[in-house]
Amino acid sequence: MKIVTLNPPFLPKYSRESRSPAVAKSGTLYYPMWLAYATGYLEKSGHDILLIDAPAAGLSLQGTIDKVKAFGPSMAVLDTSTPSIYSDLETGAALKKEIPSLFVVLVGVHVSALPEETLSLNSCIDAVAFGEYDATLVELAKVLSGASVGDDELKGIEGLAFRTKNGQIVKNSPRPFMEDLDSIPFVSSVYKKHLDIRPYFYGHSRHPLVVLVTGRGCPFQCTYCVIPQTLQGHKYRKRSVKSIVDEFLYIAENFPETKEIMIEDDTLTADKNRCRQFSQELIKAGATRIPWSANSRADVDYETMALMKKAGCRLFCVGFESGDQTILDNIKKSLTIERIRTFMKEARRAGILVHGCFMVGNRGETTETLQKTLKFAKELSPDTAQFYLIMAYPGTSDYSYYKEKGWIVTDDFRKWLTEEGLHSSVVSNPELSYETLVNFCDRARREFYLRPQYVLSKVVQMITNPGEAKRIIKAAGTFFKYLFSSSLRTK
Repeated sequence: MKIVTLNPPFLPKYSRESRSPAVAKSGTLYYPMWLAYATGYLEKSGHDILLIDAPAAGLSLQGTIDKVKAFGPSMAVLDTSTPSIYSDLETGAALKKEIPSLFVVLVGVHVSALPEETLSLNSCIDAVAFGEYDATLVELAKVLSGASVGDDELKGIEGLAFRTKNGQIVKNSPRPFMEDLDSIPFVSSVYKKHLDIRPYFYGHSRHPLVVLVTGRGCPFQCTYCVIPQTLQGHKYRKRSVKSIVDEFLYIAENFPETKEIMIEDDTLTADKNRCRQFSQELIKAGATRIPWSANSRADVDYETMALMKKAGCRLFCVGFESGDQTILDNIKKSLTIERIRTFMKEARRAGILVHGCFMVGNRGETTETLQKTLKFAKELSPDTAQFYLIMAYPGTSDYSYYKEKGWIVTDDFRKWLTEEGLHSSVVSNPELSYETLVNFCDRARREFYLRPQYVLSKVVQMITNPGEAKRIIKAAGTFFKYLFSSSLRTK
């Protein structure tokens, strides 16, 4: 069966699969990673797949339609996100208009949180594969390839919500999470076949980079984090260490231009014993030529970090979120301020860089806690930092919390972004206005990045470590145009 898997057109450099989908000030552009994993799984099942990443390729809606029509698929799988959902629906409807026999199914965090509501918005959409969707799509493709395709056949597919022949919307039972992650082909092999890796860029990573996961699900309960709560659950399911090492070797052979591998597990360091084993096996296999980075919590011990560094780990992306302990407790971060301080000292000692993430407007935020967070960010002084507003997405505990309080100011999902596509916030805390939070983030970025000691450290870093220079210059070129302007102008 011919199937197109599509990251639909929207805004230029729009990262639909980011945990906070938007156009990033750093110029970051995410891979359509989860869509690519599903593409590989469908191909393994014998289907002929065309993966299109419209934002990365700069494709317009018409350009996308032309490409899809030339391929001639029977099924189209469209990725979605909260801010782009209305545009995503329009793209699905436009494809259906051009190819009336096309079966259009949506995937992603937004439709996983709101499958029935999404289907009710546009009658041209046939189905939603909610939750972890790889196996759901394979089963759906098998049913659609059969001699008889009716409501009864579709009702048997776990993880599917669909529109019946008479227009009713049916949501089937959820699909259990996949346990054998080794059964999914290397996502890097899908990139090799379908994508040009050059457009993809992370502001904290060397370029070009390849992004993969070594496991799915996150055991922690942070109230704001959307992927565990809508897509992949809170059990950390892991690939075998051998399969990960083999993929590192595959990348080194097939992408010789790669300067970094980013491990996008929600929290790679949740299993520290596995991190040590993984590092030892990378060293043993001689697979440390390409530096790699990972998402981490601020609770890794020095011995584990030192071994990871030896195995090629370059950077941790860490959610510090706040400098106030009460707020960390409110959002179920399960970390203390003192443990974060210790982590930063030990990361420096191990020689691992840190990209720090700080989020404002959380439960219990005040003008005093905002100042504590900025002071804490300067004290920690990670290699790079981002300051952003609370983003409450459907399906998360935060969304339910703020909705119940009446602090979600609009149901128009377009408002989750500014007109330029930058992060916005629809949470109106009576104690702190939206304007106050935006102005704080703008000021925090300026105060953090324009410190003389920080600027000097970047100059020294570029001179002593030329491998970092390209990354710093590329990110700064985009970022600095926002640094001196107010984000409120784009609201």
